[in-house]
Amino acid sequence: MKSTLHTVWLVARRELLTRVRTRAFVLGTLFMLLVVLAYPALMLFIGNSNAPGSSTSIGVTPQASSLTQPLRAGTPENTGWQLQRVGNRERGEELVREGELDVLVTGTSTEPELVFEDGNHADLRNMLANIAQQRSLDEAMAEAGMDPGQVRGQAEKVEVTTTNLESSAPQQAQRLLIAFVAAFLLYMFLIMTGQMIAQGVVEEKSNRVVEMLLSTISSTQLMAGKILGIGFTGLIQFATIGVVGLVAVSATATLTLPLGAVAGLLGWVLVWFLLGFLLYATLLAAASSLVSRQEDLQSVITPVIMTLVVPFLVGISVLPGDPGSVLGKVLSFVPGFSPVLMPMRLALGVAAPWEAPLAVVLSLVASAAVLWLGGRIYSNAILRTGARVRVKDALRAS
Repeated sequence: MKSTLHTVWLVARRELLTRVRTRAFVLGTLFMLLVVLAYPALMLFIGNSNAPGSSTSIGVTPQASSLTQPLRAGTPENTGWQLQRVGNRERGEELVREGELDVLVTGTSTEPELVFEDGNHADLRNMLANIAQQRSLDEAMAEAGMDPGQVRGQAEKVEVTTTNLESSAPQQAQRLLIAFVAAFLLYMFLIMTGQMIAQGVVEEKSNRVVEMLLSTISSTQLMAGKILGIGFTGLIQFATIGVVGLVAVSATATLTLPLGAVAGLLGWVLVWFLLGFLLYATLLAAASSLVSRQEDLQSVITPVIMTLVVPFLVGISVLPGDPGSVLGKVLSFVPGFSPVLMPMRLALGVAAPWEAPLAVVLSLVASAAVLWLGGRIYSNAILRTGARVRVKDALRAS
């Protein structure tokens, strides 16, 4: 057992080191990082257009009137913030929708709330948070017998509540964006890494390298090592892009969703990448072992790729308009469809807590069956050159 694992690791290490050192891997990773960073950079630019050097009209309700003076005192002359009083919250929200106000400040001095439609107003949000924390601290300190350390700890928990009027559900637009990004990245990486395996199998088979390898190791060890090595390659690239994107949106305050929720979604996306890769990589390795030439490769991997295209099309065409779609919900439990659809439903906030774990179990069961079936096909077809091997012949014991 130890020898088998060591052999698999040697094959995986060879695949990993060979691919991460290529120019295509480095340039591809840098390009995708630029694409991912483009959104927070654009949102930061838009946000800055509402900050220093531009005019931002801010409405303040009577309940939040005590915040007017601190805001004016803490606002430099060149920020262009224009504060004005509004009769009540309802009238303020109406003015925001009509474009007469950029943002409405409501709530209380210790629990302020921002209501807006465009931009992120990070500077105003941060200033209100500081004011609210100070007010909370002052009020708490006024109460006799309280420890200053405890008071400061309480004040640090104060947050500014934001309500985005851009959609009927708060933060729904951001959830939809995360769902789109997750679906696209999963679709792209699963196809890209899957095709790496398929091309690698046919290349080794056509140049007879596989014959030399199988003289010292078993076909099962070779297939497992290849899947593991390319899987690590894709995971490094995928995780790098995800973490950099998370840091970027956090640093630029692009998203108003809680950072913990975004990090949790990223964790689920990584889980589904691994589950999807295990399933599709095994299918593609088995399918590609049926042919000996690169020219014949597309004919055997296209049916497998189509099972990944379908959920992607369903995800981008059905779920945005109807997140609670019965079709999307049912298909998100189907192994092969789950890696794309379940992360989208999680990002949109429509998946019940039990749904993702159940989909994971179903995917693991399906992967176990595919590993057995794919391993049998791969073992019986990898050394057969010439004409395309039929599936029923590859399933027969050699």
